[in-house]
Amino acid sequence: MPRQFFVGGNFKMNPVSRGQKESIIGVLNSADLDSTTEIVIAPPSLYLIPLKDTVRPEIQVSAQNCYYKDSGAFTGEISPAQLVDANIPYVILGHSERRTLFHETSEFIAQKTKAALNAKLKVILCVGETLPEREAGQTAAVVQKQLQAVVDVLQESDWSAVVIAYEPVWAIGTGKVATSAQAQEAHLDIRTFLSQKVSPAVAENTRIIYGGSVTAANCKELSTQLDVDGFLVGGASLKPEFVNIINARRN
Repeated sequence: MPRQFFVGGNFKMNPVSRGQKESIIGVLNSADLDSTTEIVIAPPSLYLIPLKDTVRPEIQVSAQNCYYKDSGAFTGEISPAQLVDANIPYVILGHSERRTLFHETSEFIAQKTKAALNAKLKVILCVGETLPEREAGQTAAVVQKQLQAVVDVLQESDWSAVVIAYEPVWAIGTGKVATSAQAQEAHLDIRTFLSQKVSPAVAENTRIIYGGSVTAANCKELSTQLDVDGFLVGGASLKPEFVNIINARRN
């Protein structure tokens, strides 16, 4: 069964006003979107519930992060149970900004991934290397180490609710983008790793999406790669061109 194309929009800590949020959603609600693509948007937590209630039903909503406990004295955190109760189906975990700015380790991200899946959330799991790591030829080793922490705590059946986002850190928000060949190579390495460490079935069925300065200008070529199953879009998800990225596979 072919893997359904997936496009996610990570708004990060944007926009800064409800008016801007409504403008972004207005563009999506009125757009002609490819019905064969799974579309997920991840606004700041403040906007999760109101956005879910106003965006068109075929667009799903994701949190940008969650903790591994269902409740308790964890100031500033959101729990998997709270997201499920609010009918938020997805959560992004392991984004490079969480790893670098907030010092989240691969083991901690794995713990959160397991908790989210146990709560019946679906997870967009981010992995990726820095520029020095790529230049040293360590891309595969770095990504595999990030993934191994998650492999160690999941059951094979858990992977049906995981989308892996390969996001080379050097391409996030920099305007630099991996070439289609670089993206394909990294995605194939991930799929091979899953086949060896989890199962060939999980490797075949798990969607591996690309993130890192994806735009309307480069999405078409990237989308033609055999192992690129979609995109996790940052800055461009706040702009009208996000519609073009969602429709990247449309002829």
